[in-house]
Amino acid sequence: MRKKRAILIIGGARSGKSRCALELTRGFKAKTLLATLEPKDREMKARIRNHRLARGPGWKVIEEPLKLAQALESALLESEAVVVDCITLWLTNLLLAGKKENDILQELEKICRLVARPPCLVVMVSNEVGMGIVPAHKLTRRFRDLQGQANQMLASRCREVILMQAGIPLWLKGKS
Repeated sequence: MRKKRAILIIGGARSGKSRCALELTRGFKAKTLLATLEPKDREMKARIRNHRLARGPGWKVIEEPLKLAQALESALLESEAVVVDCITLWLTNLLLAGKKENDILQELEKICRLVARPPCLVVMVSNEVGMGIVPAHKLTRRFRDLQGQANQMLASRCREVILMQAGIPLWLKGKS
């Protein structure tokens, strides 16, 4: 079990990304989950509840929808394993908060620097949204492009990259 490494898990919706992230942290004691989902409706609250049950006890949970780099920096100092779930929702939150693309990319670069040489295991969860048709709306295209750029930036800094397809992990880079 290599402790000091960063892993990016990408995939489509309901592909098993979060489950894979939790499996990778098995055996670690001091675990932190950085959750970026804001529980705005019943369905999101139910999702959070289901994730909580799947995770089980022993996790410190930090809910941070916007200041992810700052939260990650703190979590890295006090954890053996950190899961960030997920980059996609964080980007969504920033766009909906009216953040400019340059500001978002600067925050993302801070995160990339943190995961380039992590003091513990870091597992980043993100969605692959660029495999479909070109979106009809400008904001959706902006989001898709930003998400693709974020995944590329993180993948270049992480030691391992996993693509989840139908619950099956496919290593794109590195392998434990």
